[in-house]
Amino acid sequence: MPEADFIERLRAIATHPAARGLADDAAVLGDLVLTHDMIVEGIHYLPTDPPADVAWKLLAVNLSDLAAKGAEPEGVLLGYPLREAEWDVAFADGLAEALRHFGVALLGGDTVSAPKGAPRMIGMTALGRSSHAPDRRGAQDGDGLWMVGAIGEAGAGLIIAQGAAGPAELLMAYRRPQPLLDHGRALASHANAMADVSDGLLIDVSRMAAASGLRAEIYLDAIPRSAALTAFAGDDRDARLAAVTAGDDYALILAADDSHIDAVAAIGAHPIGRFTAGDGLVVMDRDGIAPLPAKLGYEHG
Repeated sequence: MPEADFIERLRAIATHPAARGLADDAAVLGDLVLTHDMIVEGIHYLPTDPPADVAWKLLAVNLSDLAAKGAEPEGVLLGYPLREAEWDVAFADGLAEALRHFGVALLGGDTVSAPKGAPRMIGMTALGRSSHAPDRRGAQDGDGLWMVGAIGEAGAGLIIAQGAAGPAELLMAYRRPQPLLDHGRALASHANAMADVSDGLLIDVSRMAAASGLRAEIYLDAIPRSAALTAFAGDDRDARLAAVTAGDDYALILAADDSHIDAVAAIGAHPIGRFTAGDGLVVMDRDGIAPLPAKLGYEHG
């Protein structure tokens, strides 16, 4: 069943206001922000990825959802399938390292036995607090579309993890993403809407636009691109489209009106488009309107 269809079916159940219609990155209950993410072997990480890196990634993707709500992390709950002692120990040690790095507490969770040989499915719930948690549904007609962070580096890192030659910094972008918690807290009060980029820039921008009842315009040439990514993948239209449809970047995107231009730019965000009346997604570059890729990003199902 396609992910979007399943979520649509769940919306009839998720009637509590904290659920935000299941259109946001997290639930918001007063100043409490709650999010849950799972990572699955063979889908979100490779079986050959080091266990410590898998633990880092699990924590980072959950913290990125908190960053998108401008939240300060309080702690996490872990759901873990026990299978192979050596891998389990390395994962636990890696999780301890990641928790120390981000200053986050492990509050509890659950462990279960997993069938030998079955792909690992590891879950985590993260809790944080935010005095102002921007809703993904809050973009307004005329708002600028802004982005902070890197796009396309994790997708390139996955190719390297699969055996291609390439720089270690791109590999680490895939294996050890960096949630933009400080940026999220600084940007939250300036944003009408904010989300992280987990499944690909195009699909995550389109979700924000659809949730807000608007059309999004993206200026492909305005999206920052690292020298390492350009050297590895090139800089033509195809390379840029590949970057904006790759996932695992955990950049932040936000909608902000023009009165906040100076503030969001000072925090490090870059203008990459605009929200307008209408619906859908338009991608433009120096050569005009670019054809949309068959897939805007990653979707389960």
